Amino acid sequence: MTLAGENVYDPLIPYSSATDTKSYTSLQFGARAYSVVPTPRDQEEQEMVHRILRVDHAGEFGANRIYAGQMAVLGRSKTGPLIQQMWDQEKKHLAKFNEILGENRVRPTALLPFWNIAGFVLGASTALLGKEGAMACTVAVEESISEHYNSQIRVLMERDPERYSELLQVIKEFRDDEMDHHDTGLEHNAESVPGFWILKNVIQLGCKAAISISERV
Repeated sequence: MTLAGENVYDPLIPYSSATDTKSYTSLQFGARAYSVVPTPRDQEEQEMVHRILRVDHAGEFGANRIYAGQMAVLGRSKTGPLIQQMWDQEKKHLAKFNEILGENRVRPTALLPFWNIAGFVLGASTALLGKEGAMACTVAVEESISEHYNSQIRVLMERDPERYSELLQVIKEFRDDEMDHHDTGLEHNAESVPGFWILKNVIQLGCKAAISISERV
């Protein structure tokens, strides 16, 4: 289990810290003339790519609903603008995966209606604990997503980094955003919420279950 203060990224996988200037000039979030995903060579590759895209879309969808729940509770507080800033980035992530799924005719997980409700409830309920509760939720969720993105990066790098270069670029940039959110949560006293470690572990168990289910269903 990764400690809350530790970086979860692989040292072999470049990570831009929150203090870096982020640029999305390489990723256009509007219409594209081509897909970031190469045409599958066989059924096995198609199933692998579809699993990656399906679960990543589900993760970004869930993250959006979590931030929506947090904003419903804390939107008018001093923490509101910070949560909104992170949510705006998640909206871009979701828009990109919506685009990629459409281009490649990948069906989203059948559990989106459930994640819609579960994500909002998780965000709102932790926000009811105050700013620190919301930040603790952010730390737990973003750490889980970052670790999952890292595992996908390793798989694609081992298979064919040149073939999957554009998909890798998307995942790496989004992974960096998730790590920025994780670090922001720690900087805003996530660990000070009572029962932080219990809350963090419970949320991350839920994230792992959601990832596993969304890959298949």
